Amino acid sequence: MASLPHLAPAQVPQDRARIAILGVDHAAQLVAEKDQPGMLAAWLDLVRPAAVCIERPPEQASRQDYYEFTYEVQGIILPWAASNPAEICPIDWMPPLDDQLLGFGVDLDAPPEIRKPQGFQGFLAFPDRKILDWNFFAADDPATLAPPLKWAADPAPRADRDLPRRLYLYRTFMQAQRIRAIAHKHKGETMVVVVGYFHKGDIEAILENDPAIELVPAARLGSPDAAAVQAATTAEHRAAILSFNLLGMQAATGVVNWGWIDRILAEFTGADASPEAQLFRTRYGVLTGRMGLADAARAYQAIADDARSAKPFSWNGVKDRARIDSFFDPFGNLDVHERARVELARTLFAQGKDARAQRTLDTLAATLSPRKALQLQGYTPLLKPAGPVAKTP
Repeated sequence: MASLPHLAPAQVPQDRARIAILGVDHAAQLVAEKDQPGMLAAWLDLVRPAAVCIERPPEQASRQDYYEFTYEVQGIILPWAASNPAEICPIDWMPPLDDQLLGFGVDLDAPPEIRKPQGFQGFLAFPDRKILDWNFFAADDPATLAPPLKWAADPAPRADRDLPRRLYLYRTFMQAQRIRAIAHKHKGETMVVVVGYFHKGDIEAILENDPAIELVPAARLGSPDAAAVQAATTAEHRAAILSFNLLGMQAATGVVNWGWIDRILAEFTGADASPEAQLFRTRYGVLTGRMGLADAARAYQAIADDARSAKPFSWNGVKDRARIDSFFDPFGNLDVHERARVELARTLFAQGKDARAQRTLDTLAATLSPRKALQLQGYTPLLKPAGPVAKTP
């Protein structure tokens, strides 16, 4: 992608609102180093927008209810906005629940009691290695937007299976209309729209003829340097990266930038390793082959026995606190002490010590609510090796 001249916020024409639509791959900030959380935070520091539009309907956002998978919203934009004067403007549209049930047969916002390992209403993971090269400004490239624009223009072969496309077209139109209404209140100012890149091309096509709006590629507003990205990266950002890649379903894909994770782990650990950092480091050692299973089992047991481990993780992405899982991790709503027992059981299963592993999980289940205990049981198969394991006494 060719470089673009930088535009300073002060150059916005007084009769127009300048809008940069940053197309994102939801939560890809957690796996793609060139799109890491500090990049978005530092870019917002650089652009200093008067308003940031986010992908959630206003009704839900007014209750602090966001999509589970929009890490860029809950994990980056909202914390940034807490110490900056930008207006946060929800711009999404979704059909009423009755229409969701009529069209799809499910509540699109409600995951099943036991989520599927992947796919619709399953856990989020990125199995394609191309995601590791996803760039912060990737959606400024027309080649990135071509596939969703083609999909939106081509009806399904059967009309009775065309609801997702038809809904997308209406939803994106309403997103654009909400952006338009906000832009008319911010003439002479810069606005940023952070939205799934799937929507970006159609939104721009809808808004491009509005004389009160100047659309500019996000990259034209500047790119933060490495020092700014590092300064904008918080401990919570690092915890999110480690949790997603080490504890969630992403680990099973093998699509992990291990060099980046190694650096993030060192930064998160610092000079005094907390039980949380020790758990991350142990899991990292197992996944990279740097730690044997017996050593890992002893490490997890020591963490579980450490009184300091009875505390939440620095970040877990959990939306429903009554569940045991998160959008990316079957056991995401456990504290460090509890998670150490789950990882101990995983390690024991890998050694063929199934009886001891199950006793470890049963002991944990006895301390959980009935709902969480049932979900723990439902997710236990995910802790077991896919192939046969030699049994060990």
